[in-house]
This record gives sequence, structure tokens and C-alpha cells, in this order.
Amino acid sequence: MRQLLGYLMILCLFPLLFVVGDKIWEEAAKAQNHKEQIQEQIKLPEIKKQLPVKMLDRNGDLFNEDYVEWRNPIPIEEIPEIVKQIFILSEDRDFYQHIGFDISAIMRAVITNAEQNSIQQGGSTISQQLVRMLYLSEEKTYERKLMEVLYAYELEKLYDKDTIFEMYLNEMYFGHQVYGINSAATYYFQKPIQHLSVAEIAFIAAIPNNPSIYDPLKHFDNTKARQERLIDLLAKENVISLDEAKQYKEEPIRLNIKEKTQNFPAYSTYVLHELNQLIAETEGYNEALQQASPEEKLLLQKELDNKINELLYSGIIIHTALDPEKQSKDDVSINSLLTIQNLQSSAVVIENEKREIVSMYAGKNYNKFDFHRAYQAPRQPGSSFKPLIVYAPLFERTNYSPSSIVNGGKYCIGAFCPQNYGGAIYGDVTISTAFKHSLNTSAVRLFSKVGIETAFQYLQQFNFKSIVEQDKNYAAALGGLTYGVTTLELADAYTSFIDGSYVKSHAIRKVTDQQGNILYQWPSERKQIWSKQTVQYMRSLLNEVVRSGTGRGIHANSSYIGVKTGTTNEYRDFWIAGLSNEYTAAVWIGYDQPTSMLQLEDDRIHFNIFNRIINQ
Repeated sequence: MRQLLGYLMILCLFPLLFVVGDKIWEEAAKAQNHKEQIQEQIKLPEIKKQLPVKMLDRNGDLFNEDYVEWRNPIPIEEIPEIVKQIFILSEDRDFYQHIGFDISAIMRAVITNAEQNSIQQGGSTISQQLVRMLYLSEEKTYERKLMEVLYAYELEKLYDKDTIFEMYLNEMYFGHQVYGINSAATYYFQKPIQHLSVAEIAFIAAIPNNPSIYDPLKHFDNTKARQERLIDLLAKENVISLDEAKQYKEEPIRLNIKEKTQNFPAYSTYVLHELNQLIAETEGYNEALQQASPEEKLLLQKELDNKINELLYSGIIIHTALDPEKQSKDDVSINSLLTIQNLQSSAVVIENEKREIVSMYAGKNYNKFDFHRAYQAPRQPGSSFKPLIVYAPLFERTNYSPSSIVNGGKYCIGAFCPQNYGGAIYGDVTISTAFKHSLNTSAVRLFSKVGIETAFQYLQQFNFKSIVEQDKNYAAALGGLTYGVTTLELADAYTSFIDGSYVKSHAIRKVTDQQGNILYQWPSERKQIWSKQTVQYMRSLLNEVVRSGTGRGIHANSSYIGVKTGTTNEYRDFWIAGLSNEYTAAVWIGYDQPTSMLQLEDDRIHFNIFNRIINQ
């Protein structure tokens, strides 16, 4: 009954096929007028073996590799005959006879699809499918279908059948960024296509029909069912015997997925982000984007993306400053301290000598490319911001010193009336006392001495991305910002208290090609931000916080340690940032959805984290 219905449908479709065929030839005639243009557009690209992007740690050892696409193309002579038979029989029986398109294939598709448990077919030839893969969209419209036919017709005039078939077999998509039949063999079984059994070949050949439905990692049974239909097709066409078909269908399929080296996901995720920044900065895109109109920005960003993708495809090697032993210990330590449900943390450790990022923590149970709290999560910094926006600019621009006197009593500027912790009111105190006990009223008084514009001029020399014009008010003296700062930005800015100089901290040492030629490298020239005297004052103040201020409990295996703590309104964020002789670090703890942590204040979890990472 189904077959009879199929034949009746074909009879009804004859007038439509006549119209479609007439339209196709009409378009083909028009195409002759633009022959050179079409031929230029459909030149087959050279498919190169995809090389991984490798990341090396500071010791030169591989810790991460990524593939933009997994490609491992081979010439058609090396592709087993059974592979060719499967795709010819299931996709385009008359491939070696037609001229790029085949009206009869549309009829055959209707017949085949009318049969129960058959391989579903469309009317597109292998040439048309290749054209669609390379040049056209997947939209199913009359106009797109006609363009597909025209391109396929010209493609067949330019290239022989084996060249087209080879490209097709190397270009098909097998899910998970895998392209080509041999790539699928090496990805799903870790063997070249020549070493697969017929059952394994039929299994991966089932995927391209619909890589989502037949994804063997998610829908193994769907893939297995289609594999068996393909094997039945081979038996029906006498390519294999019925006994062989039975044997192949019963053969167990054991996937052996290609595993990439994927260690330290928080660090490697950031390295890829920094790579984009490095290329944009080196190639002049950052400056161009700042000056471009909205329309120009879109074009420039596309150009930059293409340049980055081209670089990634080439198989670059990214040499990083990662300290794998320290990163491992920091991860374990912080994870062990985050025992409260949903409590999160981020932390960054920078080596002082070279200003290199040696360790990053992006959140508990972090997976590659998850939301990265260390560089993607600006939060209010509270009093940890005071050294950068109040005290260092104060010493730089005035004659004040840590022993100078400032009042800690009530103070208002307009409607802004800051309060000290617990509402405490102080009289005259030294700047050292105001700093180590984090008096808000004193900080705002001193901030007014510096001036808002002057203070923000200093901040602009650092790498704070989320500070905006609206932040230029007196609340900024207490870390009250519109968006906030990230853990990485805070640690990075604190490196200026090492010796007064500043260069943006980096994870990437250099980027090289496969031959070791340096392609990109960050500039190492440092800018002097603070005077020697300002640095001396700031290091003294930060050390006093540890000795007798809000940072008591912090310790380091170093002759120097200095920190500043920070707590935001309603105890939604706890911060600590500072430095030893070896490292500069910043730690944040809180909830992704800001929630009061008053009950955790005495636990000092961020103190414990800071102690671990500054000493390990």
C-alpha cells in the first residue's frame, strides 16, 4: 500500500518536476553570463590537516590542547572501497553518471522514502551536498535549491568525479567539530579509517545524515539503528552477503573517543581569552575599534575573528607562565575550604619578578569555558580598593605620610555621609591607624584632598575594564562602583606596590608556530606609576594591616607580607588583596547571586584561602 501511494505521488509530481526542470535550465542559461564569477566562487578549498593549539607550562610541558575543528583528510585512493559504496548507495547512486544534479533522484527519493524502514533520501546529489557544505546555507527555499543546482553543475565542469568525491568524504560533518570520514575514524575509534571493521565504518557513516540525531555520544541507539540499515542496504545491493550483514550487525561497537589533554581548565580558558587580547593589541585592532563607528566595528571585529581563527587553525604553541604544581595545590586548597553550599571564590596569583600569572581559580567545580569568576565577574571591591584610589594618589600628590593626622569623625559631602564599621566614631588619628582599621570617614576626607579627577587619572593607568564615567563620585573612595572590578584586575593593579612600576600581568609568555618562530609576545616595558617614597609608605601601611589591623591572621613564609581587606555593603563580598616578596594575589568569596555572608564573617574563609595561595 505504501509503495502504491509512493507511485501515485510521483505521477502527481510530474508537472511540478517539469516546471522545476524548466526553471533549472533557465537559471543555468543565465549562469553562462556569469560563468567566470561562479567558477571563481566554487573553487575547491585546500583542506589541511587540523593541528591542535598547544599550551605549555613554565617548564615546557603540555597541559592543554584544543582543536577549532578536528580534520585529518586523506586522498581518495586511501579510502576503503566499502566507504565509497556506502555513500554512493545511500546518497547518490548515479553520482558517476549525472552532471551535478539528477531529476530522477527526486523521483527515487519519493519511492525510497515511501518504503518502510528504508534509508531516507533527499533529492540532492553528492555534488549538490558538497556545494551546500562549502558555499550555501542550509535553508530550504526554492531559490537556494536552484543556486545549489547551478553551483553543482559548474562544479562538475571544473573538476572530475573523484576530486569531488574526495572533497565530499573529507568535508562531511560528523559532530563534535569533526570533519571528514578519516577524522571521524580517528576521533571515535582512535584508528585510521583503513583499520576499522566494516561494522565500525558503517557506524560512523551513519552520523552525517543528521549529526544531532545520530550523535553516538548522546544517542548511541539511534546511530546503531541507522548503521544496521546501512548494512542491510549493502546486503541488498550484493556488496556483502546476508551472513556477513548479520555478523556485522552483531559486532559490538566500542567507542574509543580521542581524549585531548585538558588540564587546569581555569588557567587554559583564560589563556585563550588573553590570546585574543594579545592579537588585537599587537595588530592594532584595539585602537581601531575604539575610534570606529558601530558599522565599522562590526567589520573590524569580523576581520579580527578571522585572523584569530586562521592562527588557531595553523596549530600554534602558546608558552605560558603556569606553575602546574602551585596551580594543583591552590585548586585543592580552595576547593577544600569552600564547604558551604553555593559559596564561590576566585583567586589570582602573580609572580612579582616577571609579573606573570602563575595560578588562577575561577570557581568551585569549574569546567572549561564556564563562567570565569577571576576575569569575567566584576564585583564591588569595598575597602580593598582604597590603596589604589585614595592612599597611593594621596602620597603621590601631597606631603602627607603615614604619620600625618586625619579625623575619623562624622563627615558628609552633600547627601553622602559614610559610616565606619559598626558606626564607630573616631577623633584625630594617624593615616596609618585610619588605614589599618579601614576607617571610611577618614578615607573620604583624604579622597577629597586628592580630588576625584586626579584619583581616576591614576586608575586609568591600570587595566580596570568595568570602571565607567558614573563612578567618578565620592563613593568610589570606599569601593562603591557601578559594576566593580575583577579579581584579576585587583591583583594586577596591586603589583604596582612591588616597586612602583606597572605592566599588565600576563599568562602568555610567547606564541610560536610549529617551527618555534615567535609570532606574538607581550611588551615587557614597564611604566612608573608610584614614586619610591609612595611605595615605601604603601608597603608599610599594608604590612600594618597584617600586624595590628583588619588583616590579623594573615601570614607568609616571606620577610614581607602586606594586605588590604574589603567587605561590601550587607556583607555580600569579602576581599583580600596583597603581596609578599614572591607573589601578589587577590581573593574574592561570595555567592553568584549576591547574598549576605554576615554569618561567615568570623570564619575568615578568604583569609585561609589567601594564606594557602600566597605560601604554596
